[in-house]
Amino acid sequence: MTSKEILSSADAEGVRFMRLQFTDILGIGKNVEIPRSQFEKALDGQIMFDGSSIEGFTRIEESDMLLIPDLDTFRINPWVNADGSKVARMICDVYNPDGTPFPGCPRMTLKRQVDRAKAMRHSMLAGPAPEFVLFQRDAHGNPLIETHDAGGYFDLTPVDKGEECRRDIIIVLEAMGFEVEAGHHEVAPGQHEIDFKYADAVACADNVTTFRFVVKKVALDHNLHATFMPKPIFGVNGSGMHCHQSLLDKKGNNAFYEPKAEWQLSKTALGYIGGILEHAIAFSAVTNPLVNSYKRLVPGYEAPVNVAWSEKNRSPLVRVPAKRGMSTRCEVRMPDPACNPYLALAVMLAAGLDGVKRKLDPGPPINKNIFTMSHREKRRLRIGQLPANLWEALGELEKDAVVSEALGDHILEHYLRAKRQEWEEYISHVHPWEQERYLAEY
Repeated sequence: MTSKEILSSADAEGVRFMRLQFTDILGIGKNVEIPRSQFEKALDGQIMFDGSSIEGFTRIEESDMLLIPDLDTFRINPWVNADGSKVARMICDVYNPDGTPFPGCPRMTLKRQVDRAKAMRHSMLAGPAPEFVLFQRDAHGNPLIETHDAGGYFDLTPVDKGEECRRDIIIVLEAMGFEVEAGHHEVAPGQHEIDFKYADAVACADNVTTFRFVVKKVALDHNLHATFMPKPIFGVNGSGMHCHQSLLDKKGNNAFYEPKAEWQLSKTALGYIGGILEHAIAFSAVTNPLVNSYKRLVPGYEAPVNVAWSEKNRSPLVRVPAKRGMSTRCEVRMPDPACNPYLALAVMLAAGLDGVKRKLDPGPPINKNIFTMSHREKRRLRIGQLPANLWEALGELEKDAVVSEALGDHILEHYLRAKRQEWEEYISHVHPWEQERYLAEY
């Protein structure tokens, strides 16, 4: 859309306020809200904000930052204010006051990898499947550790009590331009998944940030609390964000498909998978960014802890679904929905492109159930394992030149600092499990 078209649409729809949205390096959504009188100024990229209080942005002495909106992300929220007016949004890139790109902007970080793919005559398509859990709220609106149902995979009413909330989420998503493919109850109590159509890398990350906002807003309207925490409840499956991805060539053909090759996978596809496997241990610190993320990545709960690939079964980290032709893709199963989608896609794309460039061989697919394999058999097949905790993952991230370079010095430095502080706070805390286990015996 052009600026003129946006202004015309906003006035026709009674838009009174505009949210200029962006994310910090941890993936937390932020916004500056402006009234109608400032719309022209925003469209010209003249809105500034104080970045000194945003995680991973700037120091207090260099705080001013510019928000440059992506006009194609203009959407009108489907909610009406009490006075009949509406609120719209645009997703922004962050720039320095002198007009240069800010190196701490996650969206710009992903764009750099997209440009790198273009230089290699490729473009990325990605389709994530973020899961979430709905919890009840108490009389004060605080979330309870009590799910709204005890349903399981694909259950129906009355077991699945989240159907109405899930339907309302889909209605809002469609009103904001999403093509929703399906919604259903997941394996764990209160756990849900809504699948939406793939998109190019940047649009995909934009969609994930919008999706998380919509899910939380609609859940709140239903007096529920939606969480994208990877493992909110002990003893049941955690929430993942499996990410389907593929490359297109310069003619728009699927670069992963080769009809006469083994498994009908091209050398580009195998190289990409090889890159994902080689760098997964390092980029797990980005795709699985919380202390809690590694409570999900444990054996026994369908979590992809094994660094291998497969055509069929879901126990390895990378799976290649059966469809071929333009639908040929790999599914990276390790990310969780708490990640910053811009940084997660950036590091996965960087890893895959490194594999394509170096023509890495991922080896034959592991079509046996890895969950039932012995340690000796895994070693024989050279199947590695993801880090056991966030601290280990951060150490691997810092050692991996490809993943570190994809993030850039600014984001890498601030990300490591923030996440190591998170880990230090966690290990210094005395948890109920420790008290129950040790208090009486020692």
